[in-house]
Amino acid sequence: MLKSKDTMAIVVDIQERMLPVIEHHKKLESNCVILIKGLKLLEIPTLITQQYTKGLGMTIPSIREAAKCDDYQEKLSFSVLGEETIANAIREQNRNNVLVLGIEAHICVLQTCLDLKEQGYTPYLVVDCIGSRKESNLEMAIQRAVQEGVKLTSYESALFELMGRSDVGVFREISKLVK
Repeated sequence: MLKSKDTMAIVVDIQERMLPVIEHHKKLESNCVILIKGLKLLEIPTLITQQYTKGLGMTIPSIREAAKCDDYQEKLSFSVLGEETIANAIREQNRNNVLVLGIEAHICVLQTCLDLKEQGYTPYLVVDCIGSRKESNLEMAIQRAVQEGVKLTSYESALFELMGRSDVGVFREISKLVK
């Protein structure tokens, strides 16, 4: 179960040159922005990664704005855990549950989930906040994640699970985000 004190998020490679070629990229961007804004309200630590920034560009502005942050972790490995600095940043959070969102679902996102699971974390794949260039690759990534024991969630489900109650201070703000 997602509890705010034991949860963090990783935004995988939602970059300027990559996002436009992703199937249904406008909806994906919108969903990710809502989730990240909600995570910010809930004070859930969120790590942003970029794959080969020189070639694929920066994280898109709407994501950086939602996170209220321009910081990112550079990577060349497909899994975020393939970079020691990122693996250390995740360990430092001391949180077991990791929400994973981003692109491409069947490469960097999936490999990140598999590595998280292997290293003892509980990855939660946010299925409406991931994408691939081809729908078939997205479907395969979700199917493989399930086969490997990765938990699935949606952005709205995750936000309300993290809140746990309707009498918390951010309930109204998050309710407005998801409507």
